[in-house]
Amino acid sequence: MNWILIADILYILVLVPVSLRIIHDTNSSSKTIAYLLLVIFLPVLGIFFYFSFGINYHKRQLYSKKLTEDDALRQELETRIISKTELNLQTNQEAIQDAEGLVTLLLKDSWSPLTGGNQVKLLFNGEEKFPELLQALQAATHHIHLEYYIYENDTIGNRIKEVLIQKAREGVQVRMIYDDFGSRSIRKKVVQELRAAGVEAYPFHKIKLIYFANRLNYRNHRKIIVVDGACGFVGGINISDRYINTPGGENERYWRDTHLRIDGPGTFYLQYLFFCDWNFCSKQQLAPEPVYFSTHRHPGNVSVQIAASGPDSPTATIMLSLFKAINLAKKEILITTPYFIPGESLLDALKAAALSGVSVKVLTPHVSDSRLVNAAAWSYYEDLMKAGVEIYLYQKGFVHAKTLVVDSYLAIVGTANMDARSFDLNFEVNALVYNHEIADQLAAAFQEDLKNAEKIEKEAWLSRPKSRKLLERIARLLSPLL
Repeated sequence: MNWILIADILYILVLVPVSLRIIHDTNSSSKTIAYLLLVIFLPVLGIFFYFSFGINYHKRQLYSKKLTEDDALRQELETRIISKTELNLQTNQEAIQDAEGLVTLLLKDSWSPLTGGNQVKLLFNGEEKFPELLQALQAATHHIHLEYYIYENDTIGNRIKEVLIQKAREGVQVRMIYDDFGSRSIRKKVVQELRAAGVEAYPFHKIKLIYFANRLNYRNHRKIIVVDGACGFVGGINISDRYINTPGGENERYWRDTHLRIDGPGTFYLQYLFFCDWNFCSKQQLAPEPVYFSTHRHPGNVSVQIAASGPDSPTATIMLSLFKAINLAKKEILITTPYFIPGESLLDALKAAALSGVSVKVLTPHVSDSRLVNAAAWSYYEDLMKAGVEIYLYQKGFVHAKTLVVDSYLAIVGTANMDARSFDLNFEVNALVYNHEIADQLAAAFQEDLKNAEKIEKEAWLSRPKSRKLLERIARLLSPLL
């Protein structure tokens, strides 16, 4: 008994400073409570979990986004970005409508410029994205920059590998960043073949055994390709056969996703993000020279802005941009997301929109790949439906798209799910397109998806068993950690 008492006292002596550290270091009150519950009610394992997953070691290492050490040059660039954005705001008033505050938010928060004169094309599923991508890669003359969370050693992965090797042998600069966890199937064979052919390929935040847990937590979820500084791709589709739906193909279930092709200055910030991530993971100092930012004009008139954030960001840029976009709505909000754990801020924004007469519709998968995530998402549905939000469950297969449409003039397509992991833990990127035509196309795709979805009926949902509601509430407590 004395040994048990001594062990209890020692654990309390450890628990108190750990709890104080959680309170001091964790900005989110919901996360603070979740971690405190974990370390108190799950002795030892809870503390291990917190030090493995709870501490943002990236902010302690803080890889720098400062591409130039010349403060005068940096100030000049920032001045140009501000003046260019102000000019684009004036010349694109009709397209921007009431979103000037959203434009300003991204400009002030992360120096992301509003760009005009873009051509933008929506690409639905892998069967539309990959032919377009292969064509763009084949046309490259100076450089190809790729950054992907998942790159698989499969048919499409090897097809793209062959093109990259071909272009590298032609003298094109080819640089590739792959997430060391999401792209683990290419670490040996594919990466070695690429490097042997002259492609520079580096893992983002390489997983090492001693730091395994935390390095597994902070992943590069971005999907970025920039070709010759003029053509860019961004969205939810990774490089994998699972995204291609063909009759008699290998996919057991239909995979629904959305991607975006941008031709024009809208690619500049994607290029900037690539440079920052490249210099971090390659330990090089690749300079953002003019040759990487094409001034070739396209006959487009679409306004584009990029929102990006990660565990190194001083603010949750993507979450704030979604919050602002939702608050702009006067008529309609259409959201598609595979993981829906919005947190209290976005939950309140959606409820306020619905209660003020805005039509709010949310499309999520009928079956997720995580029961715990599913249960946490379900815990939000009751509050939303009581406010008038319509929830639809996709039945045809798995919906992996991350999109938002506001009032038929703002379309958002990107990599960020509507959950805490995307807002706080992963490196993410979204493209904001201020254009009626693109927004209408994305809204039409949403309506088409609803034909393969089932609406949750409020009365039936409210009458589900109390035991199920309790389990969902418990999962919701853990949602900041998912």
